[in-house]
Amino acid sequence: MVWQRLSESEQARIWAGHAQGEPDRLIGRAIGRPEGTVQRFLQRRGGFAPLPQRRGSRTLSLQEREEISRGLSAQLSMRQIAKRLDRAPSSISREIRRHGGCQRYRALPADTQAWHNARRPKACLLARHAGLCQAVAEKLRQQWSPRQISGWLPKEFSADHSMRVSHETIYRTLFIQSRGALKKELLAHLRRGRTLRRSRTRPPVQQPQWLSEAISIRERPAEVEDRAVPGHWEGDLLLGSQRSQIATLVERHSRFVMLVKLPAHDSSSVVQALSKKILRLPQELRRSLTWDRGGELARHKEFSVATDVKVYFCDPHSPWQRGSNENTNGLLRQYFPKGTDLSVHSQSHLDMIARRLNERPRETLDFETPAATLARSVASTL
Repeated sequence: MVWQRLSESEQARIWAGHAQGEPDRLIGRAIGRPEGTVQRFLQRRGGFAPLPQRRGSRTLSLQEREEISRGLSAQLSMRQIAKRLDRAPSSISREIRRHGGCQRYRALPADTQAWHNARRPKACLLARHAGLCQAVAEKLRQQWSPRQISGWLPKEFSADHSMRVSHETIYRTLFIQSRGALKKELLAHLRRGRTLRRSRTRPPVQQPQWLSEAISIRERPAEVEDRAVPGHWEGDLLLGSQRSQIATLVERHSRFVMLVKLPAHDSSSVVQALSKKILRLPQELRRSLTWDRGGELARHKEFSVATDVKVYFCDPHSPWQRGSNENTNGLLRQYFPKGTDLSVHSQSHLDMIARRLNERPRETLDFETPAATLARSVASTL
């Protein structure tokens, strides 16, 4: 096994580099190992660094074991040794009997063996609770995220406190297959398609373009910022192979999603398709649109004239300014992986995918669905 051939210092260096988001190639170069060795080592643990082992406050220390060894050499009784250490005589007796008896007891081998014996990993929560494991697996097959599942369980099983599990436990059980609870094929239902926990410190690569006569996001009204009023949207393009694209729209208040099939990638086609989609909405849901600085919306004035929706553009290198849309595009990669041709999907198929997202509970909505939140908001405004 590869992890047994790595020294403790090498393992520590791998975990430190992994936490900092270093590529596996550079980590391998730093410890003088092939990249594949680093990858297999991380894969075995699912990218989760093991918790450091700690000595219990009530267990014997190495210094106390040395005192026991000295006491035996001086032919002291167990009661005398126990009195020196302020321990119970029975504890000293068990310690000596456990590690070779009075004639063979040695402090360092006894401490090493005790440290090894203290490793008693218990089965994880999902392995011990079959009902909970079944509920989690069922929702994963429905392509719910672990965080959605952990938030949904207390609402669905409010009286059964055993039906509780954190999203981190679900991820650990999926990524560390040696836990033996959730099957490996469930990994395919995760949105990102990852099988390894990676560091979040890696900066995203963005290459935005400037637009002429763009209205800055800093000029948006205050009601857009606080998400209190429905009808303010964020938008961007989801890119595929062979220059195929899908327009994605997210309503800021409810996180309601709409997907638009684009016949071409030029600005005229994008504006026409977006206008057609937006005009199907009631007037109270057509207030503003915040877009990235992409040339596909260079004809934004035509869009505003056709829909009476003002367009605001993000600052350069600031995708976080339309964070709801960025997050949604990440969720959509579960259905539209990178490198696939997006032109093969019909508008009805896009509507079906959007409906799936809109009927999933969201943590930011206190695990209500975007569809229910938007319907309630529109009803209140009417």
